[in-house]
Amino acid sequence: MIHHVHEIAAEVIRKTGKDKPADAALREVLKSLRDLAPFDATEIAKTVFIYYRWHVWLREERGVDAKMRLALRLDERFRANEANVPLAELRAKAVPAWAAEYLQISDDWLRSLQREPKLWLRAKRGTAGSLARKLFPAELSQFFQDALIYTGEADLFKTPEFHAGEFEIQDIASQAVGLLCDPKPGETWWDTCAGEGGKTLHLSDLMQNRGLLWASDRAEWRLQKLKRRTGRAKVFNYRSVFWNGGAKLPTKTKFDGVLVDAPCSGIGTWQRNPQARWTTTADDVRELSEIQRNLLANIAPSVKPGGKLIFSVCTLTRAETTEVAAAFNASQPDFEPLIFPEIQLSERTVADATAITIWPQDLGGNGMFIAGWRRKMR
Repeated sequence: MIHHVHEIAAEVIRKTGKDKPADAALREVLKSLRDLAPFDATEIAKTVFIYYRWHVWLREERGVDAKMRLALRLDERFRANEANVPLAELRAKAVPAWAAEYLQISDDWLRSLQREPKLWLRAKRGTAGSLARKLFPAELSQFFQDALIYTGEADLFKTPEFHAGEFEIQDIASQAVGLLCDPKPGETWWDTCAGEGGKTLHLSDLMQNRGLLWASDRAEWRLQKLKRRTGRAKVFNYRSVFWNGGAKLPTKTKFDGVLVDAPCSGIGTWQRNPQARWTTTADDVRELSEIQRNLLANIAPSVKPGGKLIFSVCTLTRAETTEVAAAFNASQPDFEPLIFPEIQLSERTVADATAITIWPQDLGGNGMFIAGWRRKMR
């Protein structure tokens, strides 16, 4: 069966290219193999992502099969002892050369990029302990009370707990965004770039399904997926609306809180999505930084006096994080930086912060930048 798994992984890799990301190729191939066991599907996915994690090391090998075998050997050596792969090699090969100009490349971050990512779940508020027992083996987070790591092999999408809406698959850094938004029951919030609704569902859970939650996106198909997810999760306090990010807002409502989880280069996800290291460019970073600034400027009028504006991106470049926040500070005198509630990140506690950078090594999840403002009372 191992040869069968590797053959399928090689097929996925051959289908992957700049116009078809590895995760899309993986979904396409796995969808065509309806009788594939969940364990085998997991192993295929792991093999594909290991291949791209060690991509630069493989360049002198000829053929996908030989490259894949080398990637698996390198990964095994690294897992046995991370010192087996020198930091100088990681610095030269684990990320593209242009990255050093745009973000801090630390030894800890480089090592984290080569590790297998954890599968994080978010339980319904206050139920993580009971869910962990049902989905054994699962491990509770020591940082967030509703977060847990699943380490089993079952297809979670087929579990009764999933269909009952008892949990969502959501990275721990994304969970941090909702917690730092800190919405209250009965408030009115807007998730402006909702995508398929992961953060929308979390905000609703924190609001105890009370108040009103708007969710918008520029892609109708994502809003359709959001609709299915909210139905399964029994989220009733939301409405969805198309919005292309422009100056014309979809509503005249003034909000207690607005979340701008903006489009970004996704560098914070390079551990989970290693192929993106070799398709993302410096031009992407510059273009997305401009989009983020425009989004914040367009959204600002929708925040009521005393309301909160939260900006989050799953990237780590200065151009898309601290520089965007600084530009907003300079251009929006009606807003003042918001002091976030204290948050525990690995060995460090962040308190009295107006912006927080979560590195993958902090929580064992994605990288994330989160900044916040409060609109001044008139």
